Amino acid sequence: MASSLSLPPAITLRPRYVPHRKLNPSTTTTSIRFSITNSNIPSTPAPPPPPEASEAELELRKKAALLRDGRGAAVSLPEPPNFQIGWKRTIEINHEKPKGWAIADFIDKLEGRMGRQYGSTELLAKVGRIVSERAREEAEVLLAGGEVEDRMVTELYRVLKLIEMDLEMVKAAVRDETLAQRIEQARSRCRQAIRVALSF
Repeated sequence: MASSLSLPPAITLRPRYVPHRKLNPSTTTTSIRFSITNSNIPSTPAPPPPPEASEAELELRKKAALLRDGRGAAVSLPEPPNFQIGWKRTIEINHEKPKGWAIADFIDKLEGRMGRQYGSTELLAKVGRIVSERAREEAEVLLAGGEVEDRMVTELYRVLKLIEMDLEMVKAAVRDETLAQRIEQARSRCRQAIRVALSF
């Protein structure tokens, strides 16, 4: 009985091929985004026009503006101080050279020469005599013009004579120690003469 029953033939299902249409991704995304954006934006009504201000409101606004301007003027900082004025000197400095500056300049050059290397003691003594004569000439010109006192010129002559004597002792020195001592003595006389010349 069982063997007499026959089953129907098996049905095989084959998938049906449906061709898909190719979509442009950029166009599709843009269209989707545009549709979503446009659908989400609510339509806002235009703002109503501002109401016209009355005369009383205009007066209040003017008073408020005046008060604001007044407060700003009162709170504003003053002008910064001019610090250049503080650098101006209150005491005038005299830049005029003293009357005996030329004499002091001659003797200062002689004193500087004694501290440096020189040729010989004879030449140093000769230079000292020349500087002394030049200083005397300048002192005589100042004395003739009445610019200096007689006692100051006499003191200068005395110191110049001592310088000449010290340089003669330098020329007569034999030992190096004696020469160094006498040169130092002559330099101190030169510094003394410079102080006398600057006091004219």
